[in-house]
Amino acid sequence: MHAVGSDAEADELFERWLELRAQFGDRVDVLDLYELLAEARGVAPEELPHEDRRSLASRALEVIWPGFEQVAALRTSEHIEVVSYRAEWPAKFDAWHDRLAGTLGDAAIRIDHIGSTSVPGLAAKPVIDIQVSVADLADERTYVPGCEAAGLELYTRDDVHRFLTVPSPAPRDVHVHVCEGASAFEHDHLLFRDYLRTHVADRNEYAAMKRKAAKRWAEDRLAYTYTKSGLILDLLDLATAWESATGWRVEDSAAAT
Repeated sequence: MHAVGSDAEADELFERWLELRAQFGDRVDVLDLYELLAEARGVAPEELPHEDRRSLASRALEVIWPGFEQVAALRTSEHIEVVSYRAEWPAKFDAWHDRLAGTLGDAAIRIDHIGSTSVPGLAAKPVIDIQVSVADLADERTYVPGCEAAGLELYTRDDVHRFLTVPSPAPRDVHVHVCEGASAFEHDHLLFRDYLRTHVADRNEYAAMKRKAAKRWAEDRLAYTYTKSGLILDLLDLATAWESATGWRVEDSAAAT
């Protein structure tokens, strides 16, 4: 086959991917698109040129995240490293929490530590993930300037959240995810965090998956992320059952932990 720069090849692969996604939903993601191209070329997905992967991924993200837009310049060549849990991560979150609370004021309904660094004992990339809930996601004037004042830049936007990080070339040490209060995005991230905090075996299974993904996709952040997506969906199903059994609620989940 020709390079993925060929419109015919790209369109054919993308249509096949859309058919799979229509059949299997969110379990078909960016990595499946890589695998379609790799199968056609007779190579392993990680052997595909990064430029070809990125070209296909940019189209997939617009489907996975409706309204997706790359706002800041695309960051490339970032090495993925998963490390053992570090005791200083909660303090790093606390520092960012206070900084964001100071610059956002009443615009932030709540500021939460989410992601792997928020789960004691879980291996993670050494990047603090923070979720900021706001009243109106579409009204960026109420929160983007405050995030910028804290030292962040808007990196991507889509219909359900905004993603901010420190401007390049500074290394990423924090990710800020802005979502609407009482949204499914807010709910699922807090539920996933609290479930892993209380289920050690599932936490360990997730850690093993993360280490495996980082080893295979050390130079491809998107592939690393989506390698985990099937297990994340499985764990979210378990977390939803746990939510029903225990009566867990977002309102009862600590806002600054």
